[in-house]
Amino acid sequence: MRESLRHKAIAVCEDKIAKKGDTVGLSFYAFFANKNDDPELLMEAAEWWIRTHALDHFEKAAKIRDLMKSGA
Repeated sequence: MRESLRHKAIAVCEDKIAKKGDTVGLSFYAFFANKNDDPELLMEAAEWWIRTHALDHFEKAAKIRDLMKSGA
């Protein structure tokens, strides 16, 4: 996963946690605007989420943040 997407995902996770608490969940769609303006980047996130880590559609933001920070 490209570093810019990793940094954006961490920031989104931290923002969601700050606003809604440690148990808030999200999907990889949370890292993108409501329109599909960068399908290649969206597919990169989907690949990481679904194929690489076999995550459920919704996961705890803290779990995703920690995976991203670890470089997984």
